[in-house]
Amino acid sequence: TGRVDAQHPRVCGHKSRVLDVKWNPFNDYCVASCSEDCTVKIWDIPVCGVHQNITQARKTLIGHSRRVGLIEWHPTAENLLLSSAYDYKVLLWDVSQGGAVLRYPTRVVFAPVHHHHPSEMLLLSVSFNTDGSRLAVTSKDRRVRVLDPRTGKILQVSSSKSHRASKVLFMGELKMLLSTGWSPWNHRQIILWDPDNLSEPLYEEDLDGSAGVLFPFYDPDTHMLYLAGKGDGNIRYYEVTGEKPYISFLTEFRSLLPQKGLGVMPKRGLDVSTCEIFRFYRLIAIKDLVEPLSMIVLRKQSGIFQEDLYPMTAGNQAAMTAQEWLSGVNRGPVLMSLRPETRIANPYPETPADKGLVRQLSSLRFQMGPAVGALPRTELGFMEEVEY
Repeated sequence: TGRVDAQHPRVCGHKSRVLDVKWNPFNDYCVASCSEDCTVKIWDIPVCGVHQNITQARKTLIGHSRRVGLIEWHPTAENLLLSSAYDYKVLLWDVSQGGAVLRYPTRVVFAPVHHHHPSEMLLLSVSFNTDGSRLAVTSKDRRVRVLDPRTGKILQVSSSKSHRASKVLFMGELKMLLSTGWSPWNHRQIILWDPDNLSEPLYEEDLDGSAGVLFPFYDPDTHMLYLAGKGDGNIRYYEVTGEKPYISFLTEFRSLLPQKGLGVMPKRGLDVSTCEIFRFYRLIAIKDLVEPLSMIVLRKQSGIFQEDLYPMTAGNQAAMTAQEWLSGVNRGPVLMSLRPETRIANPYPETPADKGLVRQLSSLRFQMGPAVGALPRTELGFMEEVEY
């Protein structure tokens, strides 16, 4: 039926609750996790899958004195990991260093001085730009900041008092920032910023009065923005351009089952033969279920590679080493083609067709704007894998 047995082996080496998990963008068998036990751990996942409990991490990073709430891999430099904790420290680690236990980070981005704990050092969200030379953060004081991740120098701070920011996201090559949060009247908001000038927003929109945090996901290849709220059953999606009005609402996916959290499949894991352009994994807490949800562009000629949907995209090869980046080198991501004949074979076994039932939930037609890289007039459907 697709269900995982309750006794299925797990990765379970932390001594307290896990607060964040991030797969290594350049190694499909490496995952980082952080926990309330004040540590960050680097795990090696066997190629054949997890057949027994994994309790011994390859690396344990011990540099924080309080629970670690956020981790983020650098987008172009290999083995470089950022961690943020409730001890008001933000650290950079080179996990390629020798030894099973790393006690000293490669670089301290933020740290308290003379026992002073400013609220801007307690991060709620982080996002690197495309080449990793800038870091956008939201903090406990609900402002957006842009800083130099090598030095920790704050370059820009938002001054808008009408927006309490929660999540922040660099928007690829559009050279814009998006933040989600709340207005003074507790309406959920989305705000677009110029990362070089956070004095005034480029665009702001109130969405609704719900209380759940809005998680933003951006696809730089199609210029589509997805917004999914914690506790919501819907996912809104928009087209984003570099010119006014910047954001155009397209439509939304709706479900009766609220999501507690979401994960995303990397672009190179999508099924290009069915014109799949995005895939979510929705955590449905009330059913103990992880539900795959695919965004499918409906085309008359299925099975043919659609070049307009799949431009060259960031691949799984690092552009440089951690030491090169720390020395001041900036490089964009190494691009790869998703054309089937040029792709490396999927190392994971495909799920047999009889293990699940794929059904089409709905098909919605929309007209995309004339943005560069925008999709032509298409039909977009939702595909959901359903247990039976």
